[in-house]
Amino acid sequence: MDPSRLTSQNRGVTFTIPGRLAAACRNVPERARWLARLPDTLRELQQRWSLRLAVPFDRDEASCAWVGPVTLTTGQAAVLKLAMPDMEGEQEIEGLRFWNGDPTVWLLEADDDLGAMLLERCEPGTALRTLPELEQDVVVARLLRRLWRRPPAAPHPFRPLSSMIAYWIEETKTQVENWRDEGLVREGLRLFEELSRSTTEHVLLATDLHAGNVLRARREPWLVIDPKPFVGDPAYDATQHLRNCDGRLCSDPDRTIRHFADLLDMDGDRIRLWMFARAAAEPRDNWNDDALMTLARAIAP
Repeated sequence: MDPSRLTSQNRGVTFTIPGRLAAACRNVPERARWLARLPDTLRELQQRWSLRLAVPFDRDEASCAWVGPVTLTTGQAAVLKLAMPDMEGEQEIEGLRFWNGDPTVWLLEADDDLGAMLLERCEPGTALRTLPELEQDVVVARLLRRLWRRPPAAPHPFRPLSSMIAYWIEETKTQVENWRDEGLVREGLRLFEELSRSTTEHVLLATDLHAGNVLRARREPWLVIDPKPFVGDPAYDATQHLRNCDGRLCSDPDRTIRHFADLLDMDGDRIRLWMFARAAAEPRDNWNDDALMTLARAIAP
């Protein structure tokens, strides 16, 4: 058996649990309970939606959810996704309903209580990250501009970006003993709060749009997967793609940020401030990551 995968027998049916997903759940009690229930949940959805399940995807982007190809009784290919408990991804289903396939994958069925989604399958499904980064910049910028829309009139289900930032601030403060540059981290925390308060534009953000979450499709050249919607400053949304261009960002941060800001027709200075706050003060498992702190020093205000 592949050591990177786990299998679970459930009433005679074997379900495969990707190793990355099991590892992400192991040390968090709520996620460990979710993982223990996962075979039963898969079996329930398999019967309710009349699905034929295949082996789940086991790539880096599938470490926070069980995601696998399925076939409907009609022969239609789709994707089943069950997301583990995660503050940032709680409203993915609502976001997919809001965008309604423009430019995201379509949501075919959903169970909000289970966090279960039956999704349009992108074919051939090649990730945008296979293209050179400068080409990625153009595609991601176009997709972001399509995603940024005003949310429905209140009351709507979407949380403000400030709630995610406040969550990060508290988590980072619990890691104070691991900080290697207290002054830099505290300046990042201060800017997190200031940027959250000072935004004058409030649109629905994807917050996790990078080239690994954009897939080649037939309905459109590229479709977005895995949105984590919050309402807030669009300048923040530019930072996730930039963080995934770490080599270019670290070697020439000014030019890289300015180039992407120009594609978005946005204020590069504000994107730079959000990028600094994230590099300096976003919570992380390893505070010995010199690359992030070096980037923070290079773009510090």
